[in-house]
Amino acid sequence: MKNLIKKMSLACIALAMLSCSDDDNNTPQQQTIAAIAAGNSDFSTLVTALNRTGLTATLDGNGQFTVFAPTNAAFQTFFSSLGSNVTVNNVDVNVLKNILLNHVVATEIKSTDIPAATYVSTLSPISTAANAPTISMFVQKSGATVTINGGVDSKGAVVSTADVDASNGVIHIVNRVIQIPTLVDHVVDNPEFDTLQTVVTSTGGAFGDQSAVLSALSGLTAASPATLFAPNNAAFTSLISELTTAGISPTGPQFSSVLQYHVVGGNVRSTALPSVVSGSSAGVVPTLNGQNITISLTGGAKITGTFSPARPASNIIATDIQGSNGVIHVLDKVLLPTL
Repeated sequence: MKNLIKKMSLACIALAMLSCSDDDNNTPQQQTIAAIAAGNSDFSTLVTALNRTGLTATLDGNGQFTVFAPTNAAFQTFFSSLGSNVTVNNVDVNVLKNILLNHVVATEIKSTDIPAATYVSTLSPISTAANAPTISMFVQKSGATVTINGGVDSKGAVVSTADVDASNGVIHIVNRVIQIPTLVDHVVDNPEFDTLQTVVTSTGGAFGDQSAVLSALSGLTAASPATLFAPNNAAFTSLISELTTAGISPTGPQFSSVLQYHVVGGNVRSTALPSVVSGSSAGVVPTLNGQNITISLTGGAKITGTFSPARPASNIIATDIQGSNGVIHVLDKVLLPTL
């Protein structure tokens, strides 16, 4: 009897194990990002675009990605903005590829992991050069709403459906095609640059007419980029207090000089700063207004200007916000040239 009970117990255990094995085998395999897109009729334009640009294999393979996926309607709006007869089938394939890569981040980012505001790097390169820097994406979250690059009022988008899980990452469905931002677009999109935007876009009043400065920044190209050391809102608040205390009231042309003093030629990434500091110029760099700034890495990256009396250095508090025609580094203090 004991042997019979023992045999029955073993049989029950084996049956239970077999049942679990069958359950595992019946569990549906999670699909890749490319497969999910192919199975959704509202992504048919996206699928065509991926096939045309050779990116289907990337999003069907290994790795972990975050894809901000535009719907058919989003693509239609984008193509219409390029011309009445432009479609996914006839748009320049290189333009299409860069746009698609501007929607992809090479890591999985769930909506719950997005902070109030952050920058991430997309896979869209600024040029065809080997190891070219890639475009930055500004992501904001307020409550459950995720906004990309300033949303639909700018050149960005809003996430309409978040966290479509895939075997190789996650999809967030967006209501617009996310266009590649310029240096000026990045200033416009980030609320931390609201005061800088106000000054640069001024056409009169306290800041004077800065149309020429805005035109110069807007006219930058990928072939002729610039680096903007951008003061944040707090930096401008501090400057206004400083100037008021000193009894200084800059004129419009002087504000123009101050703005130009924050721009240097070339796409100078943070990785290039050490060579700038250790070079023959010892960190002295000419700016758009014709005067020099001095960059130092001692005790953290900082910049000093030529204003007299000497002011505390401006600290670089964020780096490498990459646009199509230049890069931004954020400052905690406005630089002042000799006025």
